[in-house]
Amino acid sequence: MFQKTPFVPIVLREEKEQEFLVRWANYHWFGRHLFAIPNGGLRDKRTAARLKVQGVKPGVSDLMLAIPSKGKHGLFIEMKRTKGGKLSIEQDAFLKDRESHGYEAKVAKGWKEASEIILGYLGEVL
Repeated sequence: MFQKTPFVPIVLREEKEQEFLVRWANYHWFGRHLFAIPNGGLRDKRTAARLKVQGVKPGVSDLMLAIPSKGKHGLFIEMKRTKGGKLSIEQDAFLKDRESHGYEAKVAKGWKEASEIILGYLGEVL
């Protein structure tokens, strides 16, 4: 007899969650206003030094939606996995700083939560 094994949901990597969100957004009019900020990732020392001179900064959010709504200038989203993943000190500081300068800044655990954040943010312009 076969023993039934419990269903274990797959937890996607942060990059995949972001990819799904961008694909979802691209089906909507606001998709052209959502863009990635490729600030993270592992790099060799030479590339990291070159990118730092070009303006790469630690903690900058993964995505920005460049549409004003609800009295805010735009929306920054820091993507995390649905389980695990936590904000770094720099990421938390960046989000708080954006909010103090008139932006909406949120952390999303997975693409579905991020899509809900976007729809909530755009509520008055949809």
